[in-house]
Amino acid sequence: MSTIEISPVTRIEGHAKVTVQLDDSGTVSDAHFHVMEIRGFEKFLEGAAVEEAPRITPRICGICQTAHHLASAKATDQIFGLEPPETAKNLRELMLLGQYIHSHSLHFYFLGAPDLVMGPESDPALRNVVGILKEDPALAKMAIDTRKIGQNITGAVGGKPISPVTAIPGGQSKGITEEERVKLLEDAKNAVEFVEKGVEVAKPLFEQYSEVIELLGPVETHFGAISNNGNIEFYDGPVKVIDKDGNSVHEFESDNYLDYIEEKVQPWSYLKFPYLKQIGFPEGNYRVGPLARLNIAQSIPTEKASQLFGEYKDRYGIAQNALLYHYARLIELMYASERAVELLEDDSITGNDLRQGLSEKLMTKEEAKGSSETKRGVGMIEATRGILIHDYETDAAGFINRANLIVSTGQNNLSMDIGVRETAKAMIKGEEVSEGLKNQLEMIVRAYDPCLSCATHMMNGESPLILDIHDSEGILLKRHIL
Repeated sequence: MSTIEISPVTRIEGHAKVTVQLDDSGTVSDAHFHVMEIRGFEKFLEGAAVEEAPRITPRICGICQTAHHLASAKATDQIFGLEPPETAKNLRELMLLGQYIHSHSLHFYFLGAPDLVMGPESDPALRNVVGILKEDPALAKMAIDTRKIGQNITGAVGGKPISPVTAIPGGQSKGITEEERVKLLEDAKNAVEFVEKGVEVAKPLFEQYSEVIELLGPVETHFGAISNNGNIEFYDGPVKVIDKDGNSVHEFESDNYLDYIEEKVQPWSYLKFPYLKQIGFPEGNYRVGPLARLNIAQSIPTEKASQLFGEYKDRYGIAQNALLYHYARLIELMYASERAVELLEDDSITGNDLRQGLSEKLMTKEEAKGSSETKRGVGMIEATRGILIHDYETDAAGFINRANLIVSTGQNNLSMDIGVRETAKAMIKGEEVSEGLKNQLEMIVRAYDPCLSCATHMMNGESPLILDIHDSEGILLKRHIL
């Protein structure tokens, strides 16, 4: 028995590795995607005042901070029984669109595209953002400008481009001025033009690497996404789940997600494995994110994204190939840019009706000690990587007793693991494995744009952190289970 290790998996957010186990004949017997990070935000939240959660949770990640901010704010809306005014909802959606423009452009151009622009088996020294800069400086500059537009939108609406602060229980703490609206509208229109140029570059690449798309990461799954009467939706709505053929399986509101989603722990990873509870593990494997959203959506209500969506659906139908996440991500990038234009063309977004306030006094912490009353709020949105759920339970004074986060990347974990294993079995024969082949295993993981800082957390006792101490010869001296 021998092991091939790919560590670290590169061009993703966070730390992970892939291991491939070979039997004595050099045939792959097993392979896994391992996540070694461990974080504890669910525990960090316990004891905090729930209204602080939208300011705490963006620190989970520097990429997905806006998504956590908004999912958390939606959970606090429920706990306090507040309904944000329409202007506040539109501002929150605009803030989320800024996240999409920033995150999707960052991933496609700088993390995913080098494999396609430079080639999966190209020199690793050039198969990265430096290679993109050398190969096509204009494309690289356009990518940077697109990402900057997303950050400008988040900064203006959210108060800060990183870890926004303006979504609060019942709405928004600030709006945008007419001057900001005009400037952001110009930016959003520029983003649409930039994405059009990016699509012109990308489309031939999907044709060129059609065989690679078919080969890497084969898996057939269910899919889950928020749905708005058949339209693509990022901010609000029930979850729809379909099977591999596109047939509807479940539809549920955020409050009821525990009736449908369960998590399993496996010994090779600190990242848990969500699955569809009523189907069971592993048959209930499902995916979320751009591929899932486009599989579930029947239409996209903006002109240019709708045209791209039609071409995509005509060719791929219910798409299963992992590398098509890249194509779906570009279509969503176009939709996010066009939808931002729509919101900013309506000058009502500068309105002052931003928040529904509390109508009754809350208990103090001392008063709550004698009360068994609890409150629960569940906030759910479509983060760039898929469904994101924040579930808080508080005491009568509004201090968090329990927090549960179901994060997008976790919901794709089983598919990444299966994709790596099945591809390794098909492509690896013997211990001599080229750098290009190792990179193709990484490409499977990279296609999902995993965000491992967001996704890793631990249930007490289920997934222990082990500290091994070795001497200079590599002999294990002591093991601590933390």
